Amino acid sequence: MNRLQDILANSQGAESKQFKKGTILQKAGSSKPYAYFVIKGLLKSYIIDSSGKEHIYMFASEDWIIGDLEAMEYNQPIKLYIDCLEDTEVIIFDKDCFFEAQLSKDEIIHNAQLLYRRIGRLQRRVLMLMGTPAIDRYKYFLKTYPELQNRVPQHMIASFLGIAPQTLSTLKGKIIRSKD
Repeated sequence: MNRLQDILANSQGAESKQFKKGTILQKAGSSKPYAYFVIKGLLKSYIIDSSGKEHIYMFASEDWIIGDLEAMEYNQPIKLYIDCLEDTEVIIFDKDCFFEAQLSKDEIIHNAQLLYRRIGRLQRRVLMLMGTPAIDRYKYFLKTYPELQNRVPQHMIASFLGIAPQTLSTLKGKIIRSKD
């Protein structure tokens, strides 16, 4: 158990739970947002647009935290759905858990570094979606999240990259042919 997991597990109001693959943990429009620290398994967060199309915002595997942070911070209705892509064990918590934790200066610095890394990855992804060719976005995904390519269905990876599943198939073919 890492220190963050230990802090969350022992926080008042935090709860460890197990869920089966396919369970929806959070729905858009709900009013009580939580965050989820993934102990084991895989979660995805996403929105559904007005035409019913799913747009994946984030995947969260072991040792990641996922949630609708805007809803938590500003006490707004939830905008993100969160589902289990695998059987999953999580610690469910709200933002007060961090304020109650008695962290040392070194623990605060370590957690801030982790947060900056994750925000940096998100920033890079947003910038790539705005102006980077799809093949480069896919290569970055493979490099940054190597463990996910065999755990996540291809149509979900395509959604995460902002491309059609057929486009992802074409890109994979190009990458394979370029290695020959």
